[in-house]
Amino acid sequence: MPTDLHYLSLDDVARRLKARTLSSVEVTRAMLDRVAKIDGNLKSYATVTSERALADAAARDAESASGRLRGPLHGVPVAVKDLCNTAGVPTAAGMAIHRRNIPDRDATVVARLKAAGAVILGKLQMTEGAFGAHHPTIPAPINPWNAAYWTGVSSSGSGVATAAGLCYASLGSDTGGSIRFPSTMNGLSGLKPTWGRVSRAGVFPLAESLDHIGPMARSALDCAWIMAVIAGADPDDPTAAPVAVPNYAAAIDAGVRGKRIGLPTGLADLDSDSERTLAEATATLRRSGAEIVKVALPPMFNQAGYDWIGLCGVETALAHQATYPSRASDYGPVLAGLIETGRGMTAVDYARLQTRRASLTGALNGLLATIDLLLMPVTGTAVWSLEHLAATGRDPEAVAARLRYTAPFDLSSHPTLTLPGGMTSDGVPTGFQIVGRAFDESTILAAGHAFQQASEWHLKRPPL
Repeated sequence: MPTDLHYLSLDDVARRLKARTLSSVEVTRAMLDRVAKIDGNLKSYATVTSERALADAAARDAESASGRLRGPLHGVPVAVKDLCNTAGVPTAAGMAIHRRNIPDRDATVVARLKAAGAVILGKLQMTEGAFGAHHPTIPAPINPWNAAYWTGVSSSGSGVATAAGLCYASLGSDTGGSIRFPSTMNGLSGLKPTWGRVSRAGVFPLAESLDHIGPMARSALDCAWIMAVIAGADPDDPTAAPVAVPNYAAAIDAGVRGKRIGLPTGLADLDSDSERTLAEATATLRRSGAEIVKVALPPMFNQAGYDWIGLCGVETALAHQATYPSRASDYGPVLAGLIETGRGMTAVDYARLQTRRASLTGALNGLLATIDLLLMPVTGTAVWSLEHLAATGRDPEAVAARLRYTAPFDLSSHPTLTLPGGMTSDGVPTGFQIVGRAFDESTILAAGHAFQQASEWHLKRPPL
């Protein structure tokens, strides 16, 4: 297990801060020094708020000295994706057009992190508007494991910073796979909660009925601590469900003994790395006491990647109507292309997609009623080189193939936990997903923790 301060788990750091064997100023300064030292090459941060972070850390230490702890994250340095509003700090959402946007109020998730005592180090870089490519004028983050490989989208900065020891955890967002892709490509644990579990108030939208906000961290346990803070109803977001929030960390030792975990048959186009990762995850969970059962995915499952493009396009066009097409020249070609796709959809086309979405959701609910959890790959190709992505471009077939195993669960709103589960010969992490029933994040976090108690993939760190 790594002993460097910047690579400690969030859980470990929080316990040391609570015991006052570490100070928040000490760990915050260590993180900021590391950001200054190596992030010039990795480019994971859009904005670093050094002075504010050190002042907040000093305040948390003063509170600790007087016996007041705000919550489980008291004094822990974290960072947030740059689509979460932060009062007085630029929030650009990866867009050149919003570089000077300075909100006067925090997003609900940011306010909740602060209320729990977290220290916000800054804002993490992301793709333009949270879609599939970085704006041409904004440097893309670099994969710390191997610079020739994808960092995942759109929470690219969140993945890189958390993996490289530049924060103890981060917030990402997932509309079609954007917590899961960077989690698997950077060797992280990433939780896409149930839609409605976490407030989206103050978060720049890509597609509002598909957007999910969740934690990216170094373990399922670390995700559990973050989730307990950010989840729950919110008067500023009527879509945030009034469902009780469990103590995820307290329930994380429930394990998988006796749980029925579905393993789909007939998974399409898996490469050898994805097959091996899924097979090893299956074997580990079986040894941990789970019952692995073969299941069939719904017939419309493989159509979901194609349907997602149209549905996302329509909602993205709506989200950008104030600046597109009036300022189309300020947009990069990839985001502009998605918006044009949405603007070209007819009402009948859109209704057809929504009908198929409802059928998929119902079918997945039916499947999950027969099992406790579903084990899935993240992508058919375990890792993607930048060369391959450049060659395939934005071809709809290639995009739908990448989204094959992620988009269905954004369309259906089910929670999924991505975990590191292997390594390629090029030294790039591979991952897999555990999918659960709506609002049952506790069970997938407990399953993820059981897997990580029996494996060491989450303890590996990039060769920086």
